Amino acid sequence: MSTTAAAVWGRAEQQDYRARVRGCLLGGAVGDALGACVARLPVEAVRDAHGADGLTDLVPVHGRRGAVTYATQLSLFTVDGLIRAQVRRDTGVWHPPTDLHRAYLRWAATQRDWGPDERREDNGWLASQEWLYSRRDPARACLTGLADDVPGTPAAPKNPGARDAGALVRSAPFGLLVGWEPHLVCQLAVECATQTHGHPVAYLAAGAYAVVVHGVARGQDVESAVRAAVAQLAARPGHEPVTGALERAVAAVRQGVPSPDRIASLGDTDGESAEDALAIAVYCALVGEDVRHGLRLAVNHDGPSEVTGALTGALLGALHGETALPPAWLAELEGRSTLLELADDFAMEMTQGPALHGPSTAAPGWLARYPRG
Repeated sequence: MSTTAAAVWGRAEQQDYRARVRGCLLGGAVGDALGACVARLPVEAVRDAHGADGLTDLVPVHGRRGAVTYATQLSLFTVDGLIRAQVRRDTGVWHPPTDLHRAYLRWAATQRDWGPDERREDNGWLASQEWLYSRRDPARACLTGLADDVPGTPAAPKNPGARDAGALVRSAPFGLLVGWEPHLVCQLAVECATQTHGHPVAYLAAGAYAVVVHGVARGQDVESAVRAAVAQLAARPGHEPVTGALERAVAAVRQGVPSPDRIASLGDTDGESAEDALAIAVYCALVGEDVRHGLRLAVNHDGPSEVTGALTGALLGALHGETALPPAWLAELEGRSTLLELADDFAMEMTQGPALHGPSTAAPGWLARYPRG
């Protein structure tokens, strides 16, 4: 560790941060896997299949229990892009949205059924993980937005009509940049969302969610973090649907016992629009008695349960850390070892920084794992 990093991060702080990073990535994946089992099924159909309480445990989907969807895949590539942005900072060429776009292009390549002989050697270790080369119902805008090498920007966003949660659901890792100020976290999440989703609702929901995760990862409670997110959006054009959704989520906590009907009241699109998915996730994080309860609430509704499960799980994981996650669900989680390895690499990069890849202090193999190119 460098002297600077050691002065900023004590041992206990590093351990707490790593637990929150692990919790965020694993929690998002667990919620994704749970919700994938019942995504877009009517609540009545879920109860018919799983009992009066709805879905309460993992069931097989995509050929196994614990399988994840594109939401987890893309979140992992967000983390990969953030690490490589930090690595490139040593070169004096630092523009994180560009590094994130490159990371998302690497994810897009996994969706084209490329064989091992066709993969670039300089793509880093994450792109070599075979389990990621499965197509798991990606949002259409994610594929079309990344169909070429031209990145969308706030001034010229891709898919200006896309208001679904495809950008939102990959944005939790931005909130783990706890050394950044909230407005910078929000701006980076917004800029990266416009690479595939150009509707203000979609990219502002991504920015707001990143700020909420950022707040809880820094030790705030969920409601305080939501207020910080609303403040960040206030001056941005088109923010009203997103801030309104956040305000509805907080208000609903005081309106009675949580239920699928209460969740349905949070939006008009069954969670399909980004602001509705965000509201459901925030509400479930606020009222959940623990992670298991919050996730069960998040997936038992008529809508994209893999999205709302992933959003709720990442938020609760960042809030409580990995030890709060249900061990039985973690044991069956697809890609668990990759998630843990990437989470630990991210935590190391953010706490140790140049000590891992400086000219005289580079950790063995770090630049092979996260190339500067």
